[in-house]
Amino acid sequence: MNTTDKAQELTELRDRYVPKGHPTATPFFVESAKGALLRDVTGREFIDFVGGIGVLNVGHCHPKVVAAVKDQAGRYMHTCSMITLYEPYVRLAQRLCQVAPGDFDKKALFVNSGSEAVENAVKIARCHTGRPGVISMKNAFHGRTLLTMTMTGKVKPYKFRFGPMASEVYQFPYYAYCYRCPLGLSYPKCGAACADKLREFFIGAASADQVACLVAEPVQGEGGFVVPPTEFFTKVRAICDEFGIVFVADEIQSGFGRTAKLFAMEHFDVAADLVTVAKSMGGGLPLAGVVGKAEIMDSVHPGGIGGTYGGNPLSCRAGLAVMDIFENDNLLAKAERLGSALKRRFGPFT
Repeated sequence: MNTTDKAQELTELRDRYVPKGHPTATPFFVESAKGALLRDVTGREFIDFVGGIGVLNVGHCHPKVVAAVKDQAGRYMHTCSMITLYEPYVRLAQRLCQVAPGDFDKKALFVNSGSEAVENAVKIARCHTGRPGVISMKNAFHGRTLLTMTMTGKVKPYKFRFGPMASEVYQFPYYAYCYRCPLGLSYPKCGAACADKLREFFIGAASADQVACLVAEPVQGEGGFVVPPTEFFTKVRAICDEFGIVFVADEIQSGFGRTAKLFAMEHFDVAADLVTVAKSMGGGLPLAGVVGKAEIMDSVHPGGIGGTYGGNPLSCRAGLAVMDIFENDNLLAKAERLGSALKRRFGPFT
């Protein structure tokens, strides 16, 4: 079978056996990938600007990730961390706690996907505070499960015809868009007045004493890659502290080097109570987690959080390799250089 016929056969199989609700953005089928390049079954090469939707910050098939996964596959691939724990899990938890922002004791839980991480962060916050309410931001994206779909800001395609939504979720209007300020103000003279609107929100939309957590992306993804003013999260953090609300930073897309910092919240010099991580932490394998203050993480009773495949050994080994790559290969400095070059080229048009 020649490559063109193979591509046609795969197209026909996809149309016959894969549901229409799971579309593919590109019309080709991947045969192999390396670094930033994809090769399809017809032999064409493409530069991959998507990286599996922010999953491959260390590139496709990084040799260190591949070697770690191969080694682990020959030892054991699954025991369930709730039955028999293993070294890769605790080593990765240690390293994640060491690099996550915040000068306080931390603990980490591993799950499979970003949606699971956000769901568990909400569960932990609810258990810690004894409150039901959750605040997310308009235009946010937090996942596709019932709770995270409810927290997500876009109706189409994520919520359309999937209701009813989960209860006790409130969306705070995302005023923190200085380029086109919804409040008609001028930064920095406004002093990030967009964050002060949260106090009004507690009067008209959600009572602060019933809110367990506020979940925010440091840089919105689906919302248009909107970067808030520096003081925005400083104020939000202070308001959360004032009312005993757990502040959760969703770093699933923005973490692990996407902004030339290991965590995007570092740009704002703010440490969240809990941080959700996923995507590029696993170097291509399913791996996600929640990391945060030890006293909050320990609020949950034994057996209240976890999962059959959470923190799979192969994924944890891949995660440890990703940590090594960031530490030894100076990826953050490279990201800084690339970002600076892009800013210079885009400068005349902004």
